[in-house]
This record gives sequence, structure tokens and C-alpha cells, in this order.
Amino acid sequence: MGRARPHDRNPAGPVPRISWAARVREAGAPLAVRPYRLHFTARLLSWTGSAVAPIGLAFAVLQIGGGPGSLGAVLAASVVPQILLLLVGGVVADRLSRARVMVWSNVVCAVAEVAAVLLLVSGVARVWHLVAMSAVCGAAGAFFTPAAGGIVVEVVPAELRHAANALLKIGQNTVKVAGPALGGVLVAVAGPGWALGWDAVTFAASALLFSRISLKAKTVETRAGFTADLREGWDDFRSRRWLWVMVCQAAVIVPVWLVGYQLLGPVYGQQVLGGAAPWGVVVSGFTAGLVAGAALALMWKPRRVGLVVCAGTGSMAVPLAAMAAAVPLPALVAAAGVAGTGLAVGMTVWASLVQERIPADRMGRTLSYSTLGQILPVPFGYLLAGPASHLLGLRTTLATGALIIATAAVAPLAVAQVRRLCLASQAAKDDDGAVTTARAER
Repeated sequence: MGRARPHDRNPAGPVPRISWAARVREAGAPLAVRPYRLHFTARLLSWTGSAVAPIGLAFAVLQIGGGPGSLGAVLAASVVPQILLLLVGGVVADRLSRARVMVWSNVVCAVAEVAAVLLLVSGVARVWHLVAMSAVCGAAGAFFTPAAGGIVVEVVPAELRHAANALLKIGQNTVKVAGPALGGVLVAVAGPGWALGWDAVTFAASALLFSRISLKAKTVETRAGFTADLREGWDDFRSRRWLWVMVCQAAVIVPVWLVGYQLLGPVYGQQVLGGAAPWGVVVSGFTAGLVAGAALALMWKPRRVGLVVCAGTGSMAVPLAAMAAAVPLPALVAAAGVAGTGLAVGMTVWASLVQERIPADRMGRTLSYSTLGQILPVPFGYLLAGPASHLLGLRTTLATGALIIATAAVAPLAVAQVRRLCLASQAAKDDDGAVTTARAER
């Protein structure tokens, strides 16, 4: 796609600047679409439950006599079913109504958590009950994730999808700021069982809202079965070089980040910063960055998506490097804010690109392969974190993690398809506003 020649330039002159008031109106436009408004409200409700649930679950395990090992088993029980069933969930999301899949996924989670609440309140709960509840919710999530990833394409016009994705990120990240505090208060006042009860209520309410989303009936070709659907999804995934290259990047960065920030970060807070309170300030800086990044993505639609996504993921190396260098607390908080901002911008822009490039009838399966590639290495990262920190030391392990993230973030830019990635709406215009021919690569 070449630049416009001088004689092809827009005779009307420079494109006028868009006022901030107009940008704000455009940013809120998706909320005028009723199906999206229902989806947005349902997700916001569900996220309030999801922000509270981890605290309730942790203290529920402790309340019934479990320890760190028991809590680890409960958490692992939610991940394993997702790994096993995610590809099946992608096929189901492409075959059936995505709204219906989301309804039943939420209903299943609500029922499982109500059962756990009743057992906790009655005083007969055991760790294996919570393991079973976590496994059921993890299995439901394997069906919910591919369906939720594709529904925006069905309910929002193409020109509004970027704003729609950004609004969802703003809602999700804003809840992350207040959710843990709410969970702590709820556990302290009413007990951990009622914190899980709130999560169950939000699942049920979200299911009700999802049930009111009307989608066009899908026309599904007669196929040989699930195996054929899985093969078609795999063929679509691997045929898009830019997609699997970026998934490989995420497969490296996601486990390293989770180990460095979520697992070793609190250890750093205890050993170096002096306790949980200063580490909580760092976490607040990261969540504030997430909100700021989502707001920035709402108002800014970058042209070079590949560069922006790689820069956003690369920013996640900054707080790990700051911890390795033992910088003062204010500098570490700022570093965490930079990572949150970069991550939110990158994720929002990436979601818009995927929705634009992947056919709607294959979205669920392609996203399931993408998600599976990112979460599959996570358990191995957790297993290696302890031995690595003992062998290398805490700060050296964090420095190594920062180096790995930075390297993995830059590596995809060696691929021309990644460097040229851009949204069609942005590629259709030259830098000075001249219209050119948009040619999207697979």
C-alpha cells in the first residue's frame, strides 16, 4: 500500500481537527446500541463479583482449616478445566448463539457458588467442596470466554467496535480498583461465604441481562463434527502468521509477568518495601494505570497496531526492572502505572484488530486457540518461580524476568506482517488524510 502521489492528495485541503467534545460523543456512541448496553452492564456486574470472589475464596479456605496448599489446589482447579475445555468452548461459541452460551455459563457458575455458600454457612464445607466449585466455574469459563470474545462483533457496528472495547476495559479496570476493598469489608463484616454469595448474585443478574440480547440466528454448515470444526479453527489460526507470532509472544510474557508481579511482587513487598501496605500502593498504581490506559485507548485509535501492542507489552518489564534495581517506592509506583497504561492500551487495540481481521463464524475457535496458547505455560511458570528465586535470588530473578519480557516484546517486530499491522479504518487514510486503498493482510 503506497503513499498518495502529490496529484492524488485531497483537494479539499487538510483534514479538520476533531474537537474533544466530538471525541467524547463518539467514545460513548456504543452505549446507544441496546444489545451492547445490555452486554456492557452484564459484564460490569459480573466483574464486581469477580473482584470480590478471590478474597472470599481465600478466607473461606482458611476458615475451614485449609492452608496455602489447599488454596493452591482450589485455584488450580479453576485453570485445569479451562485448558481442557477451551477448544470445545470455541466450537460451541461458533455453532450456537453466543448470548445463550454466556447465559448458561453464568447460570452454572451461580448454581455452583450458591451450593458452596450453603455449605459454608451451614458449617459443613470441606476443601474438596470448594475445589469442586472452582472446577465447575472454570469449566463454565472455558465456554464463556470464546463467546464473550466474539459477541461485540455481532452487536456493534464496525466503526464503533474500538470504542466498545475501550469502554469494556474502562469498566473492568475501574472495578479492579474498588473491588478488593469491597471484598475485604464484606469478608470482615459478613464472612467469606457471603462474599462468594455476592459473586453468585452477580452471575445470576448477568445471565438475566445476557438473555435479553437478541442475535441473528446462525447459519451453520453441515460438518463432520467437532473434530472438523477444531481442525478448521486451527487452520484459520495457523494461517495468520501475525496472530500466532503474537500468541507466542504472549505465551512467554504472560507467565513471566504473573510470576514476577503476582507471585514474587508480594515477596518483594515484604522483604524490601517493609510489608503489605507499601505493596498495596504499588498495586494501586498498576490498577490506576489500567484505568488511564483504557481511557486513553477510548480517545485514541493508533494506526500502527503492531508497534503499539509490542510497546504496551514491553512496558510490563518496567516494574520488574524497577524492583530489581530497588528504586524508591514512588518510582516503583510510577513504573507500575506505566505498565498498567501500556497493557490496557495494547489489549484494547489488539481486541479491535482481532475482531476486524477474523471472520465472525470462526471467531470463537480462533480465539480459543489464542487463549489456550497464552494460559498453557502459566502453571509451569508458577512451578519454576520458587526454585529460580532460591537459585538466583529475588532481585536477580526479577531482573531476568524484565529482560525476558523486553526481548519477547521486541522480537515480533522482526516479522513484517506484525510491523505493518493496522486497523482498516486507519489504513484507509494517508497521514495527511488522502484516501488510499486499504489492503488488510491475513
